[in-house]
Amino acid sequence: MDQSKRTRQKMINGKKMWVAAIAMATLSGCANMDAQQKNTAIGAAMGGVAGAVLTGGSSIGTVGGAVVGGVIGNQVRR
Repeated sequence: MDQSKRTRQKMINGKKMWVAAIAMATLSGCANMDAQQKNTAIGAAMGGVAGAVLTGGSSIGTVGGAVVGGVIGNQVRR
């Protein structure tokens, strides 16, 4: 493996570590949420991912998806 491939792999591994750390910190913050707050957070996360996928990673699509997902999640009753 040449130097550029090793450098690229280190960067990818570093990004994965940061994503995992952020996910753990975010999920630990959900411990004291009620059901409606959890549904809002889950809806926003899923909407953000869906918006990013549907718009090819556009920032506006990601934020728009998160907003719509959060509103839908907030309205879900269990």
